Amino acid sequence: MRIDVLTLFPSLFDSFFQTSILGKAHERGLVDMRAVNFRDYAQNKHQIVDDYPYGGGGGMVLKPEPIFAAAEDLIPNSGTPEAEQKPPRVILMCPQGERYSQGKAEEFAREEHLIFICGHYEGYDERIRANLVTDEISIGDYVLTGGEIPAMAVIDSVVRLLPGVLGNESSAVTDSYSTGWLEHPHYTRPPEFRGWKVPDVLLSGHHENIERWRNRQSLYRTWQRRPDLIDERSLTKEERMWLSEFEAERSQVEQQD
Repeated sequence: MRIDVLTLFPSLFDSFFQTSILGKAHERGLVDMRAVNFRDYAQNKHQIVDDYPYGGGGGMVLKPEPIFAAAEDLIPNSGTPEAEQKPPRVILMCPQGERYSQGKAEEFAREEHLIFICGHYEGYDERIRANLVTDEISIGDYVLTGGEIPAMAVIDSVVRLLPGVLGNESSAVTDSYSTGWLEHPHYTRPPEFRGWKVPDVLLSGHHENIERWRNRQSLYRTWQRRPDLIDERSLTKEERMWLSEFEAERSQVEQQD
């Protein structure tokens, strides 16, 4: 996969691209990541990339020319029929965009080339949104000073899904949200710490019982913290039974209180 980031602050990505799992993936040639300063594409001697909005109002708006020029320079053979067959996904980091999800991360991970646009100031010229961008993504209902941190979050979530990036290929498959539920609890050595013990089933070596325990715990954690996720999918007979048990346990605790 190739990932390009259009930003006014490319130095923010220097350590991000070189550290931990992303750095190892880059070293092994699994992903090619670059940050491009779109100010270098400004069509004026002062390299101005923003201007006042037509119609008045506060703040400055990013101009279309430098962003279009930077994006088109990153697309091989831009403008040819071959390039049009498999264009990159051009992702605008924007609080107005689609709420980001694990499903979207999995969708992006199937692409060959992603281009992220990180804005600043009041917003973007609408012609960028309407004629260049393929996806608008928001990581939450809040506003940051720029799109760099959201882009990093999306890139991290995508790269870790690429084949060969994680040491254990099952890790990404069992992550929270990948299965539809939140992930089950994890334990490691020692088996007892300050009187808190690892559940016996995890020490039993009985893989079927362990898997069943993990599934039940995953559903329980989802029921506690994100019940809306349960409403979005159909349940097996066993999962419905577990939910009934959870409800009964909660009712019993409430009666005792």
